[in-house]
Amino acid sequence: MDIREILEGVKSGALTVEEAEAALKTAPFADLGYAKVDTHRRIRQGAAEVVYGAGKTAEQISGIVKTLAESGAESVLVTRLDRDKASSVEGLKYNPESKTAVFGKVPEIRSVGEILIVTAGTSDIPVAEEAAATCAFYGCEPKRIYDAGVAGIHRLLVHKDEIAAAKVIIAVAGMEGALASVLGGMADCPVIAVPTSVGYGASFGGLTALLAMMNSCSAGVSVVNIDNGFGAGFLACRILRK
Repeated sequence: MDIREILEGVKSGALTVEEAEAALKTAPFADLGYAKVDTHRRIRQGAAEVVYGAGKTAEQISGIVKTLAESGAESVLVTRLDRDKASSVEGLKYNPESKTAVFGKVPEIRSVGEILIVTAGTSDIPVAEEAAATCAFYGCEPKRIYDAGVAGIHRLLVHKDEIAAAKVIIAVAGMEGALASVLGGMADCPVIAVPTSVGYGASFGGLTALLAMMNSCSAGVSVVNIDNGFGAGFLACRILRK
């Protein structure tokens, strides 16, 4: 039952206050056999369930997004989706750079430039684009500064005005992950660090960058998981909403 239906039920007398409270407290889901679709996440968290596309078939993705749409979600975000699978799901608007797709209405942009996404290198861009697509899905169009890592720090310092103006910064870096600490030392806003799996053998698939970011001496730096652009974008938008 959608939250509007619950409220209308109380208004009309079809539901008691106690019944409505119980309906809101429970977390109903649609059981598709291969997935239990959380149809009330939008009520609890302010955003509908996001579909992680990797490991799912096109048929499973189609079933999940259509169930979410039928439960009242105007837009559904799908992440980690390859082009072939996206082309097999009717109604998806696919973004090949971020490997994300939107099912249903494309969300309206409400703010521009308040989130700044910075990458250390060009190889970090795919993760950054996942973060950017997530921000846009939640109404925040980010500003991008790409390939401005510490190996040529003058490339970053020329953007000090944009760094100072940002309300949230997403720092995306592999190798030793030093970019997050530098930005944390320059900015007066929250910095969300995203370690990437970019790097040679001793980077251990992003583990070195993850540990370096977690041990940053710059205050105000938080860290999401390796290559988790979606998590960084979601958190950045949540910070802005608050």
